[in-house]
Amino acid sequence: MTDKNRVFIFDTTLRDGEQSPGATMTHAEKLEIAQMLDEMGVDIIEAGFPIASEGDFAAVSEIARQARNSVICGLARAQLPDIDRCWEAVRHAKRPRIHTFIGTSPLHRAIPGLDMDQMAERIEQTVTHARNLCDNVQWSPMDATRTEHDYLCRVVEIAIRCGANTINIPDTVGYTAPRESADLIRMLLERVPGADEVVFATHCHNDLGMATANSLAAVEAGARQIECTINGLGERAGNTALEEVVMAMRVRNDIMPYSTGIDTTKIMGLSRRVAQVSGFPVQFNKAIVGKNAFLHESGIHQDGVLKNVETFEIMRPADIGLNEANIVMGKHSGRAALRSKLRDLGYDLGDNQLKDVFVRFKALADRKKEIYDDDLVALMQDSTANTEDDYLQVKHLRVVCGSDGQSADLTMIVGDEEKTVHATGDGPVDACFNAVKAIWPHQARLQLYQVHAVTEGTDAQATVSVRMEEEGRIATGQAADTDTILASVKAYVGALNRLKVRREMVGEGADKKQVSMYSH
Repeated sequence: MTDKNRVFIFDTTLRDGEQSPGATMTHAEKLEIAQMLDEMGVDIIEAGFPIASEGDFAAVSEIARQARNSVICGLARAQLPDIDRCWEAVRHAKRPRIHTFIGTSPLHRAIPGLDMDQMAERIEQTVTHARNLCDNVQWSPMDATRTEHDYLCRVVEIAIRCGANTINIPDTVGYTAPRESADLIRMLLERVPGADEVVFATHCHNDLGMATANSLAAVEAGARQIECTINGLGERAGNTALEEVVMAMRVRNDIMPYSTGIDTTKIMGLSRRVAQVSGFPVQFNKAIVGKNAFLHESGIHQDGVLKNVETFEIMRPADIGLNEANIVMGKHSGRAALRSKLRDLGYDLGDNQLKDVFVRFKALADRKKEIYDDDLVALMQDSTANTEDDYLQVKHLRVVCGSDGQSADLTMIVGDEEKTVHATGDGPVDACFNAVKAIWPHQARLQLYQVHAVTEGTDAQATVSVRMEEEGRIATGQAADTDTILASVKAYVGALNRLKVRREMVGEGADKKQVSMYSH
């Protein structure tokens, strides 16, 4: 495989992915995801939008310091203060990059009120400034797929002449189709002076369900960087999914002879972790990482797979880090067996972590006869989402349901104080949430409440996700338990803990959702 067929993977889960409403991650979660991306072999990690808030700046700076292999990139609008702030955040990386952008389509030129010549001058000024700070600069004409071709060629030429190393062509609203995506890259490579000396990138959104196809079409036409996110996380219908483009090029290398540096066995672990911290569960039939991606129920399919797995599977579960041996664990399983099983699932725990998880495992085993891989994944997600360090903790819950009413007796730890309350509601969940609100008064609005059964059976664990909004701040909470009502309360309280942290950080900087609304 020659270098000309090497495709760079640019992951923007921590920037564009996090812009999906409700997907905001904590500082610690961002650092953890960045480390996992670095270890997986992602070439460039877009760590955030440094000028958006003090929290974003701090996260990008720390990721830059900790990264071992990946290029660490920050996003900046075509404004000098943005670019300066971005450089301050990424300059500590072994391999820093500044990514600056401006909307070039007629619709986006109207936002800052610039005509074509004024915008061209802005691009020349800002790209030159970025290049004087950093020798690795990426430039993007936002909404490129709806920009006049002659003008697009003009501004791309300016960016290259001013020192941009990478030219990214964003399909900002998921408008284009595969043939158009390829034709656009070919046109730029043919018409723009110096185009053969830089890397062209593709950044596709999935509004029409064609993000993966558009990205691969652009690569076939000459693009050599794909911008994507884990699980396709992102605004509206999301971004190109990393796992889809990487596995497509691997499985169909016969017609797409391109290589990446991605360790695909780490895909499943990252997918699960991003789903947890973002609060966006992966749809069951999602390509590559969905729960049903390797399941066969049709009799014809099952018979074929039993005789030859290749009849209905074009890749192996192990290729993406999915354990093929779904061995059942139980209350007689020991600590060593649990450690081994968790390691197979992508969780390498220290002794103290294992001790805590083992206690939770035994408690689950007492309530559930058979514990499968998905149960253990849910257990790990719950143990990381609800900890003893949380300000609000659920200690005891008793729910009474009957035809004459629903009530809940709830005991919680609030800081160092224990509080108990009795509340009623339209149903058991409503009664419990009313009890929480009585103990911890708040104005947060419940935007989303989802319950998923982890496995089959009446003793299955329930994974509950909630999303709450308070004065423009959004937070998610997630919990798992065989008791659906208890899991609901823990998820609700988890979201309140996150909102409390965000409330305390209000004065640290501008609201990121407002600052980043014009990012591509």
